[in-house]
Amino acid sequence: MELPVVNGNGQAIDTISIDDGVLDVPMNPTLVHQAMVIYQLNQRQGTHSTLTRAEVSGGGRKPWIQKHTGRARQGSIRSPQWRHGGIVFGPKPRDYRKTLPRAMRRKALQCVLSEKIRRGRLVCIDSLGELDGRTKSMKRLLENLGIAGSVLVITDAADQNVVRAGSNLKQVWSLPSDLVNANDILKRETVLATVGAVRRIAELCVAPRFRARKSADVANGEEAQG
Repeated sequence: MELPVVNGNGQAIDTISIDDGVLDVPMNPTLVHQAMVIYQLNQRQGTHSTLTRAEVSGGGRKPWIQKHTGRARQGSIRSPQWRHGGIVFGPKPRDYRKTLPRAMRRKALQCVLSEKIRRGRLVCIDSLGELDGRTKSMKRLLENLGIAGSVLVITDAADQNVVRAGSNLKQVWSLPSDLVNANDILKRETVLATVGAVRRIAELCVAPRFRARKSADVANGEEAQG
C-alpha cells in the first residue's frame, strides 16, 4: 500500500510504503465496539458513593412506640422509606477497569486506521517542524491541508510545540505514536500523522514475535552483505 506524503502547504511530495496486512484490514465492528467499551470503562473514576441507613447520621431513637398509635411501626427515621433516609442498593466506589488483550488491541487499532485510510481521512505529512507552539501556526497548517472538524495530530514522540500549538483549539488533539489507540482515532474525523509516526504505528500493529523475526532477518541480511 502506498500512502501519499504532503508538505506543510498541502502539496504531495512523496509516498510511503506500508504492508497491506498491517493497515489494509477489513473493518471488524464487533471487535471495535468491544474495544471502545473497554477504553471508556477504563476512563471511569468509579468514585460514586451513596449512604446506607447505617451511614446516615441520626435516627438512633425509635420515632414512636411500637403499638397503640394507629400508625405503621417504624424503627428509625433513617430507614430507606423516609426522607433523608439511607439509599438501598446505591452505587459504591468500585473499579471499572478491564484488560483488553494485546492482540485485540492491535487489531482494533488496525481496523480503525484502515477505515480512515479508505475514507481518505488520514493525512501523512513529512514534518511538523513549522509548528512553533503558537495557535496561529496550527491554524495555518490545518488551513493549508484543507482539514476541518476534529483532528488528531500524531507525532513520532512527545513534542511540546505541537501540544502548545493545538491546546487552545477545541477540535485539535495531539498524541505521540506510542500512545495512539483505537478510541482516540475513532472519536476524531481526521488523523494527521508524520511519516515517522505512521511507520511506528505500523510497527506496533505487528505482533512482537514477527517484529523480532523481521529484525533478525534484517540483521542477517546486513551480515551477508558485509
